[in-house]
Amino acid sequence: MQKTIEILKKHNELKIVDEELDIELEIPHIAYIEVKKQNNKALLFTKPVCKKSGTKYSIPVLMNLFGSFSRLKILGFREDISKDIETFTHLSAPKGFFDFLNQIKNFSKLSFLFPKKIKRSFHTILKDSEVNLFDLPILKTWEKDGGRFITMGQVYTKNLEGNLKNLGMYRLQVYDKNHLGMHWQIHKDSNHFFNEYKKAQKKMPVSIAIGGDPLYTWCGQAPLPYGMYELMLYGFIKKERPKVAKCLTNDLYVPSDCDIVIEGFIDTNDLIDEGPFGDHTGYYTPIEPYPVLKVSAITMKQNPIYLATVVGKPPLEDKYMGYMTERIFLPLLKTITPSLIDYYMPENGVFHNLILAKINPQYPSHAEQIMHSFWSVGQMSFVKHAIFVPQNAPELTNHSEIIEFILNNLDINDLFFSHGICDALDHSSPKFAVGGKLGINCTNGEPKYKDLEILPNDELLKNIKQKYNEVVALRQYFTNTKNPLTLIAVDKKSRILEHIDDFNPKHIRIIFVLDSKDNDLDNLYMCLWRIVNNIDAKRDILIKNNIALIDASAKGALENHTREWPDDVNCTPSVIEKLIKLGIIENSKELFRKYQIDKNYKTQI
Repeated sequence: MQKTIEILKKHNELKIVDEELDIELEIPHIAYIEVKKQNNKALLFTKPVCKKSGTKYSIPVLMNLFGSFSRLKILGFREDISKDIETFTHLSAPKGFFDFLNQIKNFSKLSFLFPKKIKRSFHTILKDSEVNLFDLPILKTWEKDGGRFITMGQVYTKNLEGNLKNLGMYRLQVYDKNHLGMHWQIHKDSNHFFNEYKKAQKKMPVSIAIGGDPLYTWCGQAPLPYGMYELMLYGFIKKERPKVAKCLTNDLYVPSDCDIVIEGFIDTNDLIDEGPFGDHTGYYTPIEPYPVLKVSAITMKQNPIYLATVVGKPPLEDKYMGYMTERIFLPLLKTITPSLIDYYMPENGVFHNLILAKINPQYPSHAEQIMHSFWSVGQMSFVKHAIFVPQNAPELTNHSEIIEFILNNLDINDLFFSHGICDALDHSSPKFAVGGKLGINCTNGEPKYKDLEILPNDELLKNIKQKYNEVVALRQYFTNTKNPLTLIAVDKKSRILEHIDDFNPKHIRIIFVLDSKDNDLDNLYMCLWRIVNNIDAKRDILIKNNIALIDASAKGALENHTREWPDDVNCTPSVIEKLIKLGIIENSKELFRKYQIDKNYKTQI
């Protein structure tokens, strides 16, 4: 981390904040706003404090480390890593002597995959009664969070037999001075290991490392297949073996240069309520029981740095970490779906909620076949909405052109609905972790229905309100396409899908309905974020008379949705006002409205 900070300074990618700032809300709010700016910086907070307890910390807090494309490049992340992966996925029998030599060269790179065990030197060792998690500047990010959470911990585990290892990145709630909540979800490798220990009635060793080479942290969120150790990616990318050292109180190994290591054991018979937590979806995840780590030791290097991140409404640091994952793992997806050319996960689709894919279709319904392939592969199985376009479509990241192409080449009568697993953080599905999925095939050319008669917004709103008086606002977009988008905001008092006959098919093709209190219809970026978060495709989409009606409102008793509907994450206005007065953040009204920074975003401009 010290070396990383020097590199950031050299490239003018670091802002040092020397003011005393609270680990509860103040530091996370500053980082949350900073990363949304163009040309943002990594932030090093040198004087974190806890105003509630009166604690002043000697350990600085580093945030937004991965928060820009320029910093990814500086830190050694290269898109051409995907070419190395692609080389290995296409290895075949050598065709001659020189081809044999090339393949030997490629295989030699595999020697870097396996960690090298060394001894680790410690500056600080705290064991048993000396352990106190509150001595670390662990942050409380959001007002309604259940407490302080470690957000960039590298979580090291192994299976019961010890032949499989895992490196994951999960949030970790501080309960007291020596207990942490382990938020690993039902689909994660660590949870599979946990079940093995539980069945054997044995305690499970867990170690959490913070800091060290930034690549360790990125590897923790890499979507590798079950049983493949994520730390091996470090060796593949760096072309050097990761150096690991044994922990003091359990038999796990962690990278030797990490700044802070928290060790302990989980009693598999104990679960404690964890949360709520403002997560990367931009919503609070509810309180649910999770395993608990009893901390047996904390070790630290000299002059350690505490690495943290903040998650919530996009765009945030995970945008850039996810981008590298997207690029690097494209070759592996191509091995499963050979007709795949490229794919893209828009940041405001929060990754698993929306994916665009460019394919080379070979026969009728090939796109639908590939959809099934996507929905059966690792973390791609969590994707809720998938849009497939042909190879002649515009670049997937050219937002205006690709949207127009999609809207000119989809037929709402051919939407593909499926059912399967959802991310455990998804709140819109009728059942936990199980819900509807939507596939949109834009590879068949333009739909064969008549063009619409487009009315001005005010006139169309007036016409709709005559039948549907809960509508309070309306905006139309992409009216030059075959499938114009109409967004309406409602003060909902009745079930939205029951109103499909209130819309005239001469004027409307696709209509999204959102709650008026939470949405700005002039802000398509945040409306898309809300829509893909809030719909379950099988429940919330109705097609009739060449109209697709999509209910993107909050669900409850009207829709027979019995699960808790969470609040979305907002900065605390009083904290923002204080930070503006201190001159630490800028009163950027445009930025606040664009990304709905706090509850007052509608009146900020």
